[in-house]
Amino acid sequence: MTRRDALLGAVAAVSTATLAACGSGESGEGDASSSEVQKKDAGSIDDVHLRDKDDLYTVYDDSGIVTMWLTVSRGNPAENTDHSWAEINTYSVYDYAAMGVKRYQVCGLLQVGDDDGPSASEVGYGAQAPNATVQVRGQTSSRNAQKNYKIELKKGKGTWRSQRSIALNKHMGEGMRFRNKLAYDLIRGIDQMMGLRTQFVHLYVKDETGGATEPAFEDYGIYTQVEQLNKTALKAHGLDANGQLYKVNEFDFQRYPDIIKLADDPAYNLAEFEGLLEVKGSSDHQKLIDMLDELNDENHDMEDILAKRFDVENLTYWLAFQMLTGNCDTQNRNCYLYSPLNSDVWYFLDWDNDGMLRKYEMQLTGFTDYQSWERGVSNYWMNLLFRRALLCESFRDALDEAVEDVRSTLEDGRLPQMIGHYRSVIEERLYELPDSLNMPITHDQYGAVAAAIPDELEENYRSYKESLQKPMPFFIGVPVASGSQLKLNWDASYDFQGRDIRYTVELSSDYAFGTQLFSQQDVVIPEVTCDLPAAGQYFVRVRARTADGAEQDAFDYYVTDEGKHYGMKCFYVGADGSIAEDTYEE
Repeated sequence: MTRRDALLGAVAAVSTATLAACGSGESGEGDASSSEVQKKDAGSIDDVHLRDKDDLYTVYDDSGIVTMWLTVSRGNPAENTDHSWAEINTYSVYDYAAMGVKRYQVCGLLQVGDDDGPSASEVGYGAQAPNATVQVRGQTSSRNAQKNYKIELKKGKGTWRSQRSIALNKHMGEGMRFRNKLAYDLIRGIDQMMGLRTQFVHLYVKDETGGATEPAFEDYGIYTQVEQLNKTALKAHGLDANGQLYKVNEFDFQRYPDIIKLADDPAYNLAEFEGLLEVKGSSDHQKLIDMLDELNDENHDMEDILAKRFDVENLTYWLAFQMLTGNCDTQNRNCYLYSPLNSDVWYFLDWDNDGMLRKYEMQLTGFTDYQSWERGVSNYWMNLLFRRALLCESFRDALDEAVEDVRSTLEDGRLPQMIGHYRSVIEERLYELPDSLNMPITHDQYGAVAAAIPDELEENYRSYKESLQKPMPFFIGVPVASGSQLKLNWDASYDFQGRDIRYTVELSSDYAFGTQLFSQQDVVIPEVTCDLPAAGQYFVRVRARTADGAEQDAFDYYVTDEGKHYGMKCFYVGADGSIAEDTYEE
């Protein structure tokens, strides 16, 4: 049979099937049994990839500035709102922890409009009574002179853009004041990630708690509103509001059996649990525990864990975005974990991006963090999930494809246009009171930093590529004294290419290593012994090196006012020969 005969036969077969489906015979009634309905394979819930709702972002124009008018007043002790606005703006999260009390709140009347006043079509218009509660939000940012605020609209008092919880972020340490919005606007072009709705906000506050007879609205400057990631947001973005949702506060995916327990366990401590993972969705932690049990058991194959417990597409694209934008403070925090109720799969959701594309600004301000191993894949090596995943060649291949795809998306020409637009909207306002008092860079520097941002993408891409060619970072152990000897020890490094790794070990009485008390190169086994020095402060530095010259620092670092000094551990020798490790809180 020729190809032409086969084609004619196929056409005849299709024609016959079409006639049968449309019906034949004099009655005009079709034979339902002969028609065939084609159904799309429903698949499994565990095979569903994360996808955002693009149409959600077209409802409101978020390209300009919305003005919010907030009147604050005292409430009642039962609702923890019987406080002054001065108290709200005085205490940090750490003060509340020291006092052993919940964050203070005040009553608030939120009205939305423009610089001329509230608008009739917006929440709170014409209201006289409070419709919300207000408190300071954030952790380390709660120490800043300009605070971030959480405005919670009361039930039955309306919503703003279908949201009751309104987060206003000042980003006081971030010179551009638009990086978080930039991140979420960029994420809209990445299908494998979920973004959040954002809006520049000009905030005015009238304080009725301070005793003034006729208080006026005070200008609080420019904020970025970011959609609060909660059950309402999950539903709005087409995700499962009944699922598990955790805000990652400080979590490296270790098991922590004394803390991560079921909520009905008598030993369960919510405060300790939320020090690691803040519960924002279902409080059934069984699925989380099951995943961690498998992940922390080396007998479980990691490729099987990835296939069963994670959406590798989402995981690699989330990681690629963080690395390419240089959002380094995401190793163990500043993200969310989400899983639908009836699924075993976990997804990473983006959160807190004000540290992205910031290298040039940090150089201008003398900030030296996020160097050395805090670039590329090595930045995530201390996290058990990412470490085990990166050990899989298939995951590294998928990550590389994701990096190339995200790089192409981010370098499509939108970035300079977006930066230009943000500057036209907020730049001049930032250099007026009250924001000009706390801007970390000058107005002239603002333009230089903004112009340098697009080039940082390519620099971060090179850092990613280079990180794959270096040994991985490792931890230095606490030195051990034995008689007149001191044993220096550290964990072994790892190399993706399987090259031989040697170590250089140094001991000094200063962190600049200007005076070396001991030094040894080409060490194979990760420990050496030297003479125990006299009582005092000391520093041990260890570097890993391959035969072809690729080097890596240890994870440990020493902090001074100038920033981090990488690859070293500080310790003290006591008069009795005891050893004390130097520890501190960042």
